[in-house]
Amino acid sequence: MGEPWNHRAIVDLGLLVLLWQILSLNNSSFPSPAVTLAEALRMFADPFYRNGPNDQGIGWNILASLKRVALGFGLAAAVGIPLGFLTGRFGFLAGMFNPIISLLKPVSPLAWLPIGLLVFKSADPAAIWSIFICSIWPMIVNTASGVRRVPQDYMNVARVLQLSEWKIFTKILLPSALPHMLTGVRLVTGTAWLVIVAAEMLTGGVGIGFWVWDEWNKLNVPHIIIAIVVIGVGGLVLELALVTLAKAFTYDEAGT
Repeated sequence: MGEPWNHRAIVDLGLLVLLWQILSLNNSSFPSPAVTLAEALRMFADPFYRNGPNDQGIGWNILASLKRVALGFGLAAAVGIPLGFLTGRFGFLAGMFNPIISLLKPVSPLAWLPIGLLVFKSADPAAIWSIFICSIWPMIVNTASGVRRVPQDYMNVARVLQLSEWKIFTKILLPSALPHMLTGVRLVTGTAWLVIVAAEMLTGGVGIGFWVWDEWNKLNVPHIIIAIVVIGVGGLVLELALVTLAKAFTYDEAGT
């Protein structure tokens, strides 16, 4: 199964490059694949140079974006996962929080960016705030869904054995809810990576989103195309890392 997929991927990539070449022939302002590749090789030969705050290598911009995503994601996990367990476990808490979550979940994360700028008075924490907001709702919803799907027979046995809440959490709820929780985490990662790029375009500073906007202001189209590829690869790497993590946890659960 892997080999045909690889063949299809190569064919699709070849068609994409061919269309790109045709577009560049018909539009002199659009760089060809060869020109873009040469510029990418030059950029990645020294990705961590620094010539002042507004002239830094693409490596520093990628690391800045990843740092913001990690902080916002980590804060959302620290708040959202415990809250998901509580709302899934206790009906009165679900009744309190579910209307609020239903109201706020559809709001675009970028709509919260001005609030972050107003509260934190700085672009960097405001961008992290946007990641936090876009990440917390799926974590709460998926974790609570996993907790509610625990078979009632398990809970009845726990009640008969008079297990403490801690043992119910560690022995019953966590193993059962883990697949749903990891699904929420995977959904969040892709969204967080998209949001940070857009947030950085609006807030400025160091980051892959700001770098794209800065290169557009310079009309440096090859750099914009390179950034698009970097953003896509970055999202793919984050997704694969979480898939690997999910498989590792599934294996551990099966082994125990």
